[in-house]
Amino acid sequence: MGWFGKSKKEPEDAADQNQPQETEEENASPGLFNRLKRGLSRTRDFLNTDIDELFSGRAGVDDDLLEDLEGLLITADLGVRTTSDLMERIHRRAGRLKDAAALKAALREEIVTLMPGPAAAETAPVGPRVVMVVGVNGVGKTTTIGKLAARATVEGEKVLIAAADTFRAAAVEQLEIWADRAGADFVKHRENSDPAAVAYDAYRAAKSRGADLVLVDTAGRLHTKVNLMEELKKIKRTLAKIDAAAPHEVLLVLDATTGQNAISQARLFHEACGVTAMALTKLDGTAKGGVVVGICHEMNLPLRYIGVGEGIEDLQIFDPEGFAKALI
Repeated sequence: MGWFGKSKKEPEDAADQNQPQETEEENASPGLFNRLKRGLSRTRDFLNTDIDELFSGRAGVDDDLLEDLEGLLITADLGVRTTSDLMERIHRRAGRLKDAAALKAALREEIVTLMPGPAAAETAPVGPRVVMVVGVNGVGKTTTIGKLAARATVEGEKVLIAAADTFRAAAVEQLEIWADRAGADFVKHRENSDPAAVAYDAYRAAKSRGADLVLVDTAGRLHTKVNLMEELKKIKRTLAKIDAAAPHEVLLVLDATTGQNAISQARLFHEACGVTAMALTKLDGTAKGGVVVGICHEMNLPLRYIGVGEGIEDLQIFDPEGFAKALI
């Protein structure tokens, strides 16, 4: 269903044309893969350099090497629980790992097994598909909504954006700019008005205009988290009154640079409003890209999108295998 249910092959960047293509999968979408590798370069360089150094003066994997590897993975922000589970798996294979290349291959394979794959495709709703986007202020929520709207519009979908974060005038203004750029319809109310009323009016407008997709922005003020979570629940209840299946997705946007704090945020939002999928932004700004593995493993929720740059094309549909190859 547009960008919410399929991955689209993108044109190869001019800068990528001279890059070696490493596998058949990478040949299929070199622009996407190379952007992913560039976005993860800080984490990739950190992990690969140190894994190579672990084998210096060693003939194979021993207990000391495994202990050093465990510390390395925690430093890359996989988290203690995820690192422990991953190390158990690597420990069982240790006797067959004779060099750094074999260890990296094993890590890639085991990392993929720790992350849930993409959610099964859902039956298309009768009316517009409603995606309620949640997350704390500053994680890139507004920009993510804008990028999703732009991509969906390019793919031929009619999109409507609802500005239900009515407490931040700047958020509404930025969202309206994105809507204009994307060619999407836009619904807003006065400042400090009822966010649930915005969502309600947006759905009705989308239905009457024949829209395919409604993206509902929401507030993200964690310092008043009790009120915030009640507000999110009210938006959900209001949407369900006019379409029992809505919202069809609750997409949580997280900032990769916050590391393990992102997992705490994910738990909080999931308990309050039943998150169905996640998007992780700013992976290009951190050397702790291992947080992707930790979030997926601990939350057991599909990671739908990852952001590896500022461009629209840098918000990518998440592929666990492609991520593991780009990471290690």
